[in-house]
Amino acid sequence: MNKTKKGLYLVLVTALISGVAVFLSKFAVQSIGNSHVFTTGKNLLVGLILTALILTPFILPRLKKIKFNDWLKLILIGIIGGSVPFLLFFKAVSLASSSVSTAFIHKTLFVWVSLLAVWFLKEKIGKLQYLALALLFLGNFALLGFKFITFGYAEGLALIATLMWSVEFIIAKRVLQNVESEIVAWARMFFGSIILLGYIGYLGLLGDLVILNVNQWLWILLTSGLLLGYVLTWYKALKYLPAVTVTSVLVLASPLTTLLNGIFVTHKYDWGQIIGSVLIVFAGGLIIYSFKQVKNVTSSVRQFN
Repeated sequence: MNKTKKGLYLVLVTALISGVAVFLSKFAVQSIGNSHVFTTGKNLLVGLILTALILTPFILPRLKKIKFNDWLKLILIGIIGGSVPFLLFFKAVSLASSSVSTAFIHKTLFVWVSLLAVWFLKEKIGKLQYLALALLFLGNFALLGFKFITFGYAEGLALIATLMWSVEFIIAKRVLQNVESEIVAWARMFFGSIILLGYIGYLGLLGDLVILNVNQWLWILLTSGLLLGYVLTWYKALKYLPAVTVTSVLVLASPLTTLLNGIFVTHKYDWGQIIGSVLIVFAGGLIIYSFKQVKNVTSSVRQFN
């Protein structure tokens, strides 16, 4: 299997993980009672697991080859990717009336990444891809029943987090030219966890993290496993594929979140959601098809094929 196909399979797995994770996160935050404690515990656990992976003889020697400028970028990824936006997003999840609204805003990630990728990464977007991007946005809008979401405080936090992640992914795409994806994933979670620990320490919440009960730790373990799978598959896919393609296919997570919300929370699934899901799945397939057809892809991807 070539790296392009592998990247496509990986981002499909990432979308599946993301769809489940966004849905479960609201219940996890409700169980723990504080989104900052939940975020720190979850990210810290993933950071520790990835640190153990990095310290293996297979990866540790590669750290010595990383240039100083790339180390600065890795630390920046930890700040704007692995800490601050997590605090903002899961605070939004805890405040929002439904996980669908925050999921919708998070899934606009492809819009912001596409704009930044064309400008900073010089990625090419063909006509079919423009059509697919429009269908993705329309599909997500349809999932809400063609109604504009109430843009309140929670949605504002989710948007800021999404914009920060968009910038992070552009930086990560550059770093991945020289650094293995596992190291980038580790840097995001390790440096991010340090900041998160410092933040909840400042708030006096470290004790709340220590005294979590068994049920609360089970929620952290479950969501940590999903997050671990997300970062490992996401960065590997981002290394192999253009940022526009990866973030666009990730939108396939949105119908899954909506479906789970309909089954377990609202107990309904209307025509708007059906139409939206069909549009998103069709657009995702169109993105994959158009990527295979476009010959003039970004130079940062060509070197991996």
